[in-house]
Amino acid sequence: MSSERKQEGAGNTAPAKWHEETLAVHAALAPSQYGENSEALYLTSGYEQPSAEAAAARFAGEEDGYTYSRLGNPTVTSFEQRLAAMELAPAAIATSTGMSAILLLCMGLLKSGDHVVCSHSMFGSTIKLIGSEFAKFGVTTSFVAQTNLDEWRAAVTPQTKLLFAETPTNPLTDVCDIAALADIARAAGAWLAVDNCFASPILQKPMTLGADIIVHSGTKSLDGQGRVMAGALCASADLVNNVFAPVIRSAGMTLSPFNAWVVLKGLETLGIRMRAQSANALAFARWLSAQPRIAKVFYPGLESHGQHALAMRQQSGLGGSVLSFELKADNATDAKAKAFAVLNHLNLAKICTNLGDTKTLAAHPATTSHGRLTEAQRAQAGIGQGLIRVSVGLEHVGDLETDFLQALTHAA
Repeated sequence: MSSERKQEGAGNTAPAKWHEETLAVHAALAPSQYGENSEALYLTSGYEQPSAEAAAARFAGEEDGYTYSRLGNPTVTSFEQRLAAMELAPAAIATSTGMSAILLLCMGLLKSGDHVVCSHSMFGSTIKLIGSEFAKFGVTTSFVAQTNLDEWRAAVTPQTKLLFAETPTNPLTDVCDIAALADIARAAGAWLAVDNCFASPILQKPMTLGADIIVHSGTKSLDGQGRVMAGALCASADLVNNVFAPVIRSAGMTLSPFNAWVVLKGLETLGIRMRAQSANALAFARWLSAQPRIAKVFYPGLESHGQHALAMRQQSGLGGSVLSFELKADNATDAKAKAFAVLNHLNLAKICTNLGDTKTLAAHPATTSHGRLTEAQRAQAGIGQGLIRVSVGLEHVGDLETDFLQALTHAA
């Protein structure tokens, strides 16, 4: 166990009895001797050691103390403590991006011969990383339907070590039953990891439903303003200290102190933003559903969503800030042309593949986030050429409706 990981438990200013809103503002390391009110930004790569003996003990993990910022940094520690507190998780470990968090998850838990079960509706880069890159090292993966528990059960083998779910999924917002998947994982002696990027700890807390590990892309809603990249895993102290931290120590997928500080401050307004953006997204989804040029709207907050009731139970009664919709079209070529026309005629909403931003962003998943997948993989995931994903921001919903109406008109 590294000394930096052990130090995370010291000086945390957040009592466990505090409510979520208070934890989002106060969970962090205690202030320095200067008594700063806003958490300090420690821009340093190394740390002076009081003696050669102390340096040796700290690098060996025998004594608390920071040694090198690839291994730990006070600003990063504050971010980890705050996120863990908000997720009701024992511990967290930060990474440079959301995908590096998934890389850390797989490097920490898997070896050659192991087997993974995950949804074929997951984020395109996740499918590529687990299904293709880790296949080079002897890890096999079975992709199953997100909402079909029988498929998850049937895919489990004696070599299964990890069940990995993303809920809601990107971009079709499919929702899986976390508690049911936790039961399947426990019966198989496997870990259950849940990507909580779309919902955030404001809407759902997967560990309270039985998940072992929570995956985050801090680049998205945790920051909330599209400024920096960050990732994290929330898990038990044993997994963080003894499984994931040694991998980071060697591989170095480390979160920079500046990015940690930005996301740390972003967490302070996460609850306000997620609730407001969820309300906007629901109103916008209902408006989209009434548009004659749209075939279907995918949003967990709509009663028409296939897992609406489950989503409302798991997600604090909110649908989140991301939705997608499918345009009516004669064929794939027509669908792509219409989708591009809609995107190219948007004025208020911007073409951007990020999500969770205070600004409304729109993207064409088939040629961006899922563009590296084969046509068969996209078809299996239900991602057609007429699909547009929208991350709803904090603008007035009426302005969004006006913008999309004129874009849809041009596309027609």
